[in-house]
Amino acid sequence: MIDPTIDQAADYWSTAIIDMKPGVIRMRGYPIEELIGTVSFPAMIWLMLRGELPSPPQAKLLEAALVASVDHGPHAPSIAISRIAVSCGLSLNNAIGSAVNTLGDVHGGAGEQGATLYLDVAARQAAGASLAEAAGAALDAFVAEHGKFIPGFGHRFHPIDPRAGRLLSLVDAAASEGAVSGNFAMIGRAVEAELEARKGKRIPMNIDGATAVIYTELGFEPPLSRGIFCLSRSVGILAHAWEQMGRKERNKGPMPRQFPYRYTGAALRHPGEPA
Repeated sequence: MIDPTIDQAADYWSTAIIDMKPGVIRMRGYPIEELIGTVSFPAMIWLMLRGELPSPPQAKLLEAALVASVDHGPHAPSIAISRIAVSCGLSLNNAIGSAVNTLGDVHGGAGEQGATLYLDVAARQAAGASLAEAAGAALDAFVAEHGKFIPGFGHRFHPIDPRAGRLLSLVDAAASEGAVSGNFAMIGRAVEAELEARKGKRIPMNIDGATAVIYTELGFEPPLSRGIFCLSRSVGILAHAWEQMGRKERNKGPMPRQFPYRYTGAALRHPGEPA
């Protein structure tokens, strides 16, 4: 058996993200001391994920998506779980971990799925389809694979999601300045129009559809849409966990104990009785 060399050991965790040794911390080549106080947190996220610093308009759009997604109240499972967790005696970091782990395909994954849908529309356009044709074909393909729920459109609480319009207006402004193409904003609206034609009523774009527009406009791969959403939602998770921690309540369940759940099993019976 060959003994590992220093080079082999170094290659085991090789990374292009950080160069760290005694007295030196460089992020993507930038000394950390030159980034501190100079670069915003959204720009730092961009640098870490993409390898280069964003332009100011790009950083502004990313920041808008992050701000818009921080919280949606205790009805959101991730927020509720953060509050339940600290009432069970967990620390803040445990509460954040428990809550973030609920951000899967159903709760938290719509932005990634929406971005995938938009990219499919763009690919069909590139192959020669019109925008409307591409939107219709992409929707058909999505429904065939995933079912009738279309991520990024409609909302169980908001007839009109107050966040979506504001985000799209920022994308439009950035497109008018040449900071982004504006193509994915048009794609998102084309999907919305196709859904309205099919359903006979408007199903407005929600925050997941709007942030998917931003992430695709900015060139992020779809899985990063969910990853960045997790960063954003962690802020709300932390705030709710901290507020709940201050209430000193123990073992807070999913609903008040005064409200019983409904039992739907067998009637009272005893061992040895006939079935």
